[in-house]
Amino acid sequence: MTKRFLVVVCLLLLSVSAFAADGRYLVGFKSGVPSGFVNAVNAAGGQVVFEHRILAIVSGLDDASAASLGKLNGVSEVQADESFTLDVAASEAETAFDGPASPTNPATAVFYSRQWHMRAIGANVAWAAGRLGSPNVKVAILDTGIDKRSSPHADLAGHVNYALGAQFQLDNPLCYPVGYPFQPTDDLMFHGTHVAATVSSNAVAAAGVTSMVTLIPVKVLGLTNTPPAVASPGTCTGGSGSLGAVLAGVLYAADIDADVANMSLGGGFYKMGNGRYVGLISQTFNYAHSKGLLVVVAAGNESTDLDHDGPLYKTYCGSPNTVCVSALGPTKATTSLVFENVDSFASYSNYGRSAINVAAPGGTGSGVPANNRQRGYVTAACSRAAISAGLSICGTGTFVVGSNGTSMAAPHVSGLAALIVENVGKDNPAQVKAILQQSADDLGQPGTDPIYGKGRINVPAALGLQ
Repeated sequence: MTKRFLVVVCLLLLSVSAFAADGRYLVGFKSGVPSGFVNAVNAAGGQVVFEHRILAIVSGLDDASAASLGKLNGVSEVQADESFTLDVAASEAETAFDGPASPTNPATAVFYSRQWHMRAIGANVAWAAGRLGSPNVKVAILDTGIDKRSSPHADLAGHVNYALGAQFQLDNPLCYPVGYPFQPTDDLMFHGTHVAATVSSNAVAAAGVTSMVTLIPVKVLGLTNTPPAVASPGTCTGGSGSLGAVLAGVLYAADIDADVANMSLGGGFYKMGNGRYVGLISQTFNYAHSKGLLVVVAAGNESTDLDHDGPLYKTYCGSPNTVCVSALGPTKATTSLVFENVDSFASYSNYGRSAINVAAPGGTGSGVPANNRQRGYVTAACSRAAISAGLSICGTGTFVVGSNGTSMAAPHVSGLAALIVENVGKDNPAQVKAILQQSADDLGQPGTDPIYGKGRINVPAALGLQ
């Protein structure tokens, strides 16, 4: 039996807008939490929001009282937390039908014919060979949450470990619909659900790179409400988070023994930051690496040459313990679903020989004619709880959303990384990264180049299937 549902097509801009997180500070530690640290924070008039042996987040302080914490033995640095927002613009909707779940044969998903991106990386070859992923491999999705409500999205049912999930960024309470059945890690925006289902999906409506991998929602982005004070779908837009929430999410994912963490967050801070966050970020990612966690990050969508930084410090991509992903997409995608030049560099994607490790499908760029552009987006599940940017039309049935951006490229890499973990075993992030790069199709300039890094990922090659 089939049922109708809407397909929402969005252009995902994900431009980074940074600003200070009022009263919140990041405190780095030299070797574990110093003795008396909580008492010192309380004495300064603040409170500890998050504490870990690597760093803490404190709130309720001003610059002077925060600086006093830097005098404690065992504190390496104190920095004001910095927030950022993600900008999203909706564009088009259409109707279609769903079908039966097909996790053992994802190519039968209703929207598979539109999923040029799965074929571009050879995911279908891996499916045919029985490489569908393992529930023993855990991928943490550091994002806006994952769809849940009273029951998960049909494409995600059985794949999400909500009990292991965590929330480090709150949604604005004004954004909750009346009578909303609150779930702390639910996705009111759609972004995290789309990313998660690209990694792993039951392939009811759209296939994921895998169909058996376990997903963990780690909410580090939430909805913001613009005036007026009474919220509506039109006023609750975008997503906001802070560097502190992201770093806390990475540390949490490492400590729950996740194998891969996907960060479709862009990953840059404006130069007003003067690079002061580099130490805290490096320390966090080094710890995650030591715990066996591979962190996959999106390169960002500012069309910036990261070799020269432009207006941003790309501190996530600058870490040796991350995999930084640029985006590719077709130059033409017709109504008859003919996709041309799927390995073309997406015009919005950041690039740079020193930053990009690999490339993956992210969707068509702004240079593609509008009448063709939406067909070349990346298709995956849409959160039924989404209320931002008018996306309340995702409804309560089985729905998909088409999006583009480096945010969409990163989860293709995370899905492949999860498959590689099966081959090499847990706690080998360096080996997983090496295989991702060594097996990639060397496109563009020979060797490492600014656009493709080591190349576009190749799923069957990485798994030894060709």
